Amino acid sequence: MKAAVLKSLGSPLVIENVPEPVLGTGEVIVDVVATRVLSYMNEVFSGERNYALDLPIIPGPGGIGQVRAIGPDATKLAVGDWVFCDPTVRSRDDIVAPDIALQGLTAAGPGGMRLQRHFRHGSYAERMRVPTENVKRIGAITSAEASQWCALGTALVPYGGFLAANLQPGETVLVSGATGNFGSAAVSVALAMGAACVVAPGRNDRILADLVRRFGDRVKPVKLTGNESDDCESMKRAAPGPIDCVFDIMPPSVGTTVVRAAIMTVRAYGRVVLMGGVGMAGGAGLELPYPWIMRNCIGIHGVWMYPPDAAGRLIALVRAGLLRLDEYEATAFDLDHANEAVEHAAANAGPFKLTVIRP
Repeated sequence: MKAAVLKSLGSPLVIENVPEPVLGTGEVIVDVVATRVLSYMNEVFSGERNYALDLPIIPGPGGIGQVRAIGPDATKLAVGDWVFCDPTVRSRDDIVAPDIALQGLTAAGPGGMRLQRHFRHGSYAERMRVPTENVKRIGAITSAEASQWCALGTALVPYGGFLAANLQPGETVLVSGATGNFGSAAVSVALAMGAACVVAPGRNDRILADLVRRFGDRVKPVKLTGNESDDCESMKRAAPGPIDCVFDIMPPSVGTTVVRAAIMTVRAYGRVVLMGGVGMAGGAGLELPYPWIMRNCIGIHGVWMYPPDAAGRLIALVRAGLLRLDEYEATAFDLDHANEAVEHAAANAGPFKLTVIRP
């Protein structure tokens, strides 16, 4: 089969023929129809992000496709089913604290690297092998619709954060990083889950106005100034009442000041979710006042990805019309132009934009 292979960091993807994946027990083979290209994939391939990759590897986290072959332990899937391939691969011998690898992207710790050695190859290929439990049926779609369904992979990240925070209908949410690709998805997901109000701070007036245009007056935009105390007060004033949950998805390039300002807006007994990359590029740590956390009973949740059942639950929100994937504008490339797709994704990283490869 044809695939895009990363052979060394700092080098372009090589488009070549590779052996087809071989089906084993507990696995499914999927024909890849569309797969998203992360906006920072160029930083992964250059080595700038310092992701754990056992090279050579076929990259690509997750995707949309059709089932080609199933193992003996699959009782609901059928050949031809349209599915979402969840890239979050978990070890099966410790359900309490499993090791995790993101198929075709990275791994966490020695256990995650062991997982990657088997489920190493991702979706920048005509076919991929996926753990059975990671193949989620999405129902009938057309091939053309597969590109927009790739947005599931983006929306799942904030959805996992809100599930960890036990977000309830009618609550007020603040999304720190609301003008970014994952942050704008967080705004839409929070509203789909029933948030009464989403406070959306940012520096880009155009994007803030666009969020209001898309979702109406449940979105309360706040223009950030860079002054921590002033921004904190502005965010509080924008909310119609106490802020129940703060969700942070800021990238590694952002300093801690803006993140701390957002966190300090949460009410007593409120919840904070940290899913961004602040600090991953070095620099100062996120300093939060111990007495404030303790006396106000603040719950701080560090969340990486989402629970195993999240994809199915999010698909249900889409099918119910609560989360609209047609908000996303997709630009597609074929597999022969995978390197151009990576460049395009980096240059077009705005809200509700998708770059996809269609093998």
